[in-house]
Amino acid sequence: MRVVSFPRFAWSCGEEGSDPLVSHEGATVRVDEFARSAHLERQDEDLAAVAALGVRVWRYGMPWRQAERAPGVYDWSLWDRALAACERHGLEPVVDLCHFGLPDHYRGFCEPDWVDGFVRYVEAFLARYPAPRWFTPVNEPCITAMYSALVGIWNERRRSHADFADALCHCALANLEAMARIRADRDGWWIGAEGFTCPVPAGPEHVAEAERIRALAWAVWDLHFGLPLAPEIAGHFSGVDDAVRSRIDALATTANTIAGHDFYPVSVLSVGGKLDAWSIEDRLAAYETTARRWHERYGLDFWVAETSNLGLGVDQQQAWLAAFAARLRGMRDRGLPVRGLCWYSRGDQYDWDTALTQPVGRVTEVGLFDAERRPRPAAAAFAALARS
Repeated sequence: MRVVSFPRFAWSCGEEGSDPLVSHEGATVRVDEFARSAHLERQDEDLAAVAALGVRVWRYGMPWRQAERAPGVYDWSLWDRALAACERHGLEPVVDLCHFGLPDHYRGFCEPDWVDGFVRYVEAFLARYPAPRWFTPVNEPCITAMYSALVGIWNERRRSHADFADALCHCALANLEAMARIRADRDGWWIGAEGFTCPVPAGPEHVAEAERIRALAWAVWDLHFGLPLAPEIAGHFSGVDDAVRSRIDALATTANTIAGHDFYPVSVLSVGGKLDAWSIEDRLAAYETTARRWHERYGLDFWVAETSNLGLGVDQQQAWLAAFAARLRGMRDRGLPVRGLCWYSRGDQYDWDTALTQPVGRVTEVGLFDAERRPRPAAAAFAALARS
């Protein structure tokens, strides 16, 4: 059995494979980012390209719905190909097992039945693949729950705090159950990925609202790490099934964890104001301030599990990358245990300008490589950082 330690600082990349259900033109349709990008058809080429940048830590997942087309019946062909390609190209995967979508035989994240199914899937994955050590079982649990059950644009498309609380607790429980088995099976690690909203009040009258937004976004970490929910939002969780909450409390842990902050230019929220005039440095300063406060509460190592120029023009990719790299170096010098940065993603994405709600194939220019797989100038800059 090989022992793989997460790097002191990882320059990482990932492949976008979101697949939620959305409502479009009067019908429920499945988003399929892999189909849009043709990644599965050009998998070897794509992995070779990121490996050539000096990347060794690779956020990667195959869609759960394609691995389990009927309850408990697994097709491992995509995972076999994916992990073999990682091995060929010297990429150590951070295995992503659920990325915003469920197999068709589950009713949605607000319902509890998918959690048991997910645990069975994780157990089957572990039995088949002994090598992986790093996992993001459920990608962005809070974003998954928020967009599915509070904002109401994905999957079951509900819109209430009670539904959000149910969905978030189910996502947290699924993560914790998965990681308990992964740690027991191979001393594996949760390498987290979660949306990192930075609410900044525009004035004193907006402080309370900014704190409520922060508390709601941080509920996911409170649940995972066994801390009490903030009083501003605790009431939203009063209707969650007692058995679910009790099981979360029993499994909550910080063991074998590197938390993930998914921070983009659009992750700063000017509460009561406008973000248009905020410079790159303004946004990164807001990130450092919020990350320091986060670390004071949770005390864990963390990495930037996703970033890109999302919200800025593609011509600002290099400026964002350079400024963020410099900011993270400074944060480490100032005592914060930052463990890496992952550019997300390798290639351009599709329809993220509408959070996937208009799946028409519109290119979102955030990749180190464009939609035609040509490297952008930011790719060379990233390679220089990865090799430094």
